[in-house]
Amino acid sequence: MNFMEVNQSDRCVQFFCPERTKSTAAYVSFYLCVAAVALLTVCGNLLIIISVCHFKQLHTPTNMLILSLAVSDFFVGLFIMPLHLSRLTESCWIFGTTLCLFFVLITFSVTGISIYNVALIAIDRYFAISNPFLYIEKVSVSKTCLVIWSMWFLLTSYTSALLYFNGASTGLIMCPEQCVFVLHEIWSLVDLVVVFVLPCSAIIIFYAMVFVIARKHATAIAQSKTSKNMADSMKSERKAAKVLSILVVVFVACLFPYFVNTLISNAIESQSIYNLSILVYLNSTINPLIYALFYPWFRKCLKIILTLQIFQTDSALMNVH
Repeated sequence: MNFMEVNQSDRCVQFFCPERTKSTAAYVSFYLCVAAVALLTVCGNLLIIISVCHFKQLHTPTNMLILSLAVSDFFVGLFIMPLHLSRLTESCWIFGTTLCLFFVLITFSVTGISIYNVALIAIDRYFAISNPFLYIEKVSVSKTCLVIWSMWFLLTSYTSALLYFNGASTGLIMCPEQCVFVLHEIWSLVDLVVVFVLPCSAIIIFYAMVFVIARKHATAIAQSKTSKNMADSMKSERKAAKVLSILVVVFVACLFPYFVNTLISNAIESQSIYNLSILVYLNSTINPLIYALFYPWFRKCLKIILTLQIFQTDSALMNVH
């Protein structure tokens, strides 16, 4: 049996050594599939990062949040997936104590940052659709970036403090077959509230309000009592909320079963937690596909990047909408 477990009840990262697949062909094929998933995650999110950073037309508050989520997903593909999925192809943890501690730190940090990114997107959509004109006036790219940088700093500091005060040297357990970090019960409860309960509650509450407001807007537009500019603004915000709601629904669908399972992990076989942890990481692969399917600007940016038009003079000023 081969799996990694990040147990929310004790926030423990565990690795168990499997027996290497006897069939060389099957081993190589599986290794290539694992590498392809990690590469797709890195490349897909890198394209989003390049698109939002390079094209000035995409420098909007909402896209800054999408950029932040893409960066966290990029780190999942670059650091977490290779180390985690190596357990599917190798027989034991061979990377040493330092890399084990680094892996625990970045896994905790990036997981929390991803969840809070989605929560910020939900809050952003609520204010944008509840009062679009006030949103345009008050919410700027610089203010959004300040919020994002603060969120990254605070969550990284929180994770570092969590591991430090829990006792990195005592919580980390190394042996030839495992890389384990165990949190004490009190810290586990604090971590559950901070990383899961608070942001997920915000996601559910704000998107529920978004759908209520969107229904009111649809009724107002149908009755044709609003001005053309107001109607166009409402339609634009409703469309943006609809697309981002797909992102949020997919995210919660990948995340929620894992956290529910870890809460009752003592009564469930560990293999199920392993499968769900894979699902959480695969969400980072799915997100760029959602952008490609539902965002015309991303498809246009992708064409410009892949055809090397991005290296043309003033390419940053190209119309990508």
